[in-house]
Amino acid sequence: MSATMSETDKTIESWKMKKRLKALESVKGSGTSMVSLLVPPRAQISDVAKMLMHEHATAKNIKSRVNRQSVLSAITSAQQRLKLYNKVPPNGLVLYIGTVIGDTGKEEKIAVEIEPFKPINTSVYLCDNKFHTEVLHELLESDDKFGFIVMDGNGTLFGTLSGNTREVVHKFNVNLPNKQGRGGQSAQRFGRIREEKRQNYVTKTAELARQFFIDPVTSQPNVAGLILAGSADLKENGFNQAIELSSEFLSGIKLVEEKRLLCKYFEEIRQDSGKYVCGVDDTLKALEMGVIDIIIVWECIEINRYVLRNSTTSEIVIKYMNKDLEADQSNFCETNDELEVEEKMSLLEWFADEYKRFGCVLEFVTNKSEEGSRFCKGFGGIGGILRYQVDIRSFDDDDGNEEGGGAY
Repeated sequence: MSATMSETDKTIESWKMKKRLKALESVKGSGTSMVSLLVPPRAQISDVAKMLMHEHATAKNIKSRVNRQSVLSAITSAQQRLKLYNKVPPNGLVLYIGTVIGDTGKEEKIAVEIEPFKPINTSVYLCDNKFHTEVLHELLESDDKFGFIVMDGNGTLFGTLSGNTREVVHKFNVNLPNKQGRGGQSAQRFGRIREEKRQNYVTKTAELARQFFIDPVTSQPNVAGLILAGSADLKENGFNQAIELSSEFLSGIKLVEEKRLLCKYFEEIRQDSGKYVCGVDDTLKALEMGVIDIIIVWECIEINRYVLRNSTTSEIVIKYMNKDLEADQSNFCETNDELEVEEKMSLLEWFADEYKRFGCVLEFVTNKSEEGSRFCKGFGGIGGILRYQVDIRSFDDDDGNEEGGGAY
């Protein structure tokens, strides 16, 4: 397999965290009724309890009765949750508690408790009209961030790469004189002008590099490494080329590993090796057969797994549907029988919960790389690499077994 199970577990936990944070960030409150409490592993439960007691006393002075009650309720709920712990978990504790505006427009109470998969180093207590998730987002980034300077005769681009996040920090163009001077200019004078402009260009690039990659407070680098590259094309292409050319040095960075995995997948397809699958149906068939080595899935794919029961025969049918298929009511019928929904779950969540049962590796990819975009657009964002050559189509399920009723 391409990764150990512990590495895969980290990937799964990272994806679950992203999903939870996205849900938390989508809710809003009225007034400052939403409490964000982040407790680092070195903290003492007794100290946090004292702080909450002080905040509870302070909140009693809030003028708005409704907001005062909401804040007091959130703090009380946090105090009760905290009593369940004798000590702070190894990686810290995060609580998001408060009154939010629900989908129906009515106020709802929410309480989310998270034990991070990596240690948090910041203590936070905030009352606001939103939950503060910035610290947890930092956990999702790779431990290492690399800086890039892509420089040529047309200009310079500054960028960073961390995990699968590639960011253009700044870029500027430059107009340097050509090697051939204009008529009437002496060769020496033109040479001095050209050399002076080149020196100014290099100096400006160096000053900006210091600004972007050196912490002004500590005077220490804010990146794990700095890659200097030259390119005939200053635009995004040059940045992509620089990442690819430095891939050996960047081994372990999420975006680089993603590109390698997808290149391997595309190579299996190019060779028509029979050791690959594409799409939901074939991927699920290979999974049930136990022949899949690596499941590759876009982390934002919107497909749900339905467990349906035939209202007449009580037979269980499994279907996988995107939004378009969900809108077609014929997918919830079989002949003239109605199919009742017993369970609905995101396919991504089902993979995250069940992949170990099939002895395979689960890899989430993004659409941020050229290969990732091609995988999502051209292959539907789901596929896999098999352990050995298999003709999946020869195993079409005609008996309507539990996993054979895919509508997707």
